[in-house]
Amino acid sequence: MNANDTEFVPQPRPSKKERMKLPRQHMPEQDPARRRENFEEVNQGLTVLGAAAEAARCIECGDPKCMRGCPVGVKVREFVELIVAGDVLGAAAKIREDNILPAVTGRVCPQETQCEGCCILGNKFEPLGIGYLERFVADYERRHGQVGLPEIAPPTGKKVAIVGSGPAGLSAAGDLIRMGHAVTVFEALHEIGGVLVYGIPEFRLPKAIVRHEVDAMRAMGVDFQTNVVIGRTATIDDLMTEEGYDAVFVATGAGLPKFLDVPGEHLNGVYSANEFLTRVNLMRADAFPESDEPVYDCRGKDVAVVGGGNTAMDAVRTACRLGARTSYLVYRRSETEMPARAEELKHAKEEGVTLMCLTNPVEFHGDADGFVSRMRCVRMELGEPDASGRRSPVVVPGSEFDTPIQMAVIALGTSANPLVQSTTPDLATTRKGYIAADPETLRTSKRGVFAGGDIVTGGATVILAMGAGRKAAASIHEYLTTDAWAEVGEA
Repeated sequence: MNANDTEFVPQPRPSKKERMKLPRQHMPEQDPARRRENFEEVNQGLTVLGAAAEAARCIECGDPKCMRGCPVGVKVREFVELIVAGDVLGAAAKIREDNILPAVTGRVCPQETQCEGCCILGNKFEPLGIGYLERFVADYERRHGQVGLPEIAPPTGKKVAIVGSGPAGLSAAGDLIRMGHAVTVFEALHEIGGVLVYGIPEFRLPKAIVRHEVDAMRAMGVDFQTNVVIGRTATIDDLMTEEGYDAVFVATGAGLPKFLDVPGEHLNGVYSANEFLTRVNLMRADAFPESDEPVYDCRGKDVAVVGGGNTAMDAVRTACRLGARTSYLVYRRSETEMPARAEELKHAKEEGVTLMCLTNPVEFHGDADGFVSRMRCVRMELGEPDASGRRSPVVVPGSEFDTPIQMAVIALGTSANPLVQSTTPDLATTRKGYIAADPETLRTSKRGVFAGGDIVTGGATVILAMGAGRKAAASIHEYLTTDAWAEVGEA
């Protein structure tokens, strides 16, 4: 939003037939040459005129499929109608009835495959910019200092502990506090937000945005406790006995990084994406030289990031901003199969990232001091589709080649962090070490304990984790008000 673009004035609305021909509004962006030199936000947000024009495109479907495409059930048509009427603050309050983090999801949610992917306009034209509008109203209310907090029910006398302050935990906390329960969120790190603060770079999701959303939840009555490692500082059993919590929701995420398991991954300068992004985001490597740089200095160096998802994109674009001479994105399939959002790939290309598709590292070599100095790769070709529906990569015989690098980041996803499970012996787990929970109720094998998000499903999106948080909150509320429990067997 422009600095002087602060007051929203509703615009005359065209007929439904005319609305279908209105072009989708473009999101203003930082210039690529400038933004690769800083950590400021890339997407700049719609102006008030742009938001009014975009909201006017909604054709007021009798059956708004966009709602069914939203994992948290945001009432899209209703909040857009409020924008059209000029009640932007009302639109923000309407979103918060179902989504406690609108400024976050408006920035990082993959709307193109969810709400916007279901928009009827998309059948013949471009879908409504639902994510753009969600971000706009959340930013608008923040700039006006008027956060539309939902109504809180009378206290029930019940206490709920939430382990983990990522999107699943925050979403559950927002619903449970509204239902009248006392809610405490325990976070192992020193800042609230989980993956929102340690995993997503500043240029995609400014930390001030997350802090503002968390402050709104504090105003609702949620208690946040940092530097508390459940499984070490206290156990789940401690929470339920000594601390007197009536229910616990485990939302720790899947924070154990996966590696290639190839020679040389132990060399200095080889990071997991988790460690690399956490050091940049929470230890302020993005503020060098004003703060000490807690990552291997990659200024003027060649950096390889291995992977093709959104985390890989975050890491390789971060390396650009830390001054890498060349930032390689090494992916074993083709560009078409990349699971990263199209917008993130577009931005990476604009910022000068070098794609090395159909390429797979098989070994890292180091110098005499133990620092990585080159990466040995093989060429790949695509074979038959695998279980995911993507064509399987197959090694091209005799295609080995070396690429000089001085830093590598492995971004191949995560697996279950075993800390909570290992200290809660009666908590059943799956073969892969995730917590076993009923898919409908999110109840675990331990009475009063629920689990959801990545620690149950494996790595997924922010909004899917938030959907799990909402489902858990509803199930916890039912348990606290009925005392009914159905056992869940080991998966």
